Amino acid sequence: MADEELEAIRRQRMTELQAKHGVRESEKESKMEMRNSILAQVLDQSARARCNNLALVKPDKAKSVENYLIQMARFGQLGGKITEAGLIEILEKVSQQTEKKTTVKFNRRRVMDSDDEDDD
Repeated sequence: MADEELEAIRRQRMTELQAKHGVRESEKESKMEMRNSILAQVLDQSARARCNNLALVKPDKAKSVENYLIQMARFGQLGGKITEAGLIEILEKVSQQTEKKTTVKFNRRRVMDSDDEDDD
């Protein structure tokens, strides 16, 4: 009898977890649909294609550009659809803001250096 009760509790818990997971997936899907619809309204076809190509190569940069465009659209800062040239300008701005500066530092070790020794 304890086994049957345990099995019933397990089944109930499993259905709760599946329901919760299903809700999360539907929320993600609705957010993605809303995001795509906003981008479709903001970007023209060539700019949208460029943005999709960028997402294939650099997904983090594409995500930041999309977030920037959605934010501008929400605040009414866009005056119509953005063309491919306009998207290129935005990409350049984002690239300048997120540009990482790499520095190379040489740490030379003095091991077995014959110049330091004055044995002569």
